Amino acid sequence: MGIALIYRDADLLRPLSLLPCAALVVFVTWCPVKISLKVEYACRVLGQLARSHGRARLAHIEALAKAEAVPANYLVQILNELRNGGLIVSRRGKQGGYALARAAAEISLYDIVRVVDAEMLEPTISTAGQSGARVASVWRDVGSALEVALKARTVDTLLSRDAAEMWHI
Repeated sequence: MGIALIYRDADLLRPLSLLPCAALVVFVTWCPVKISLKVEYACRVLGQLARSHGRARLAHIEALAKAEAVPANYLVQILNELRNGGLIVSRRGKQGGYALARAAAEISLYDIVRVVDAEMLEPTISTAGQSGARVASVWRDVGSALEVALKARTVDTLLSRDAAEMWHI
């Protein structure tokens, strides 16, 4: 019995065509950078809010939690941070809910990380020892490249462009 791995990236799928098919399907996501669950959930919920951006009706927390498989009690905390960081707006009451504060193309992944997990952007490399300064320098370069990449990608890039990728609830 073999295992079929399902990847979202079509380029990664090509080598898998050589694997035998199986009854068991495992969803695998590879990420070269460890991000916090809070950043992941924030990106997912902002992507969900982007789908309804510009509509009169606001998104309710229960619907957001269900659509993105995020625990509602944790989502409340994340939404508060996103609101306090100016990335979303909220309204209380029966007609209340959440919406993006601006267009999805104007909210970068850097903005999201800065608001919900700023520690990820803070350099923490020691310069102690003979190699410390060089190691710190290299990691500063890596950090700078990550910052550029995060600023270059927006919530808009999180939205599905292909009908085959879209999930309907």
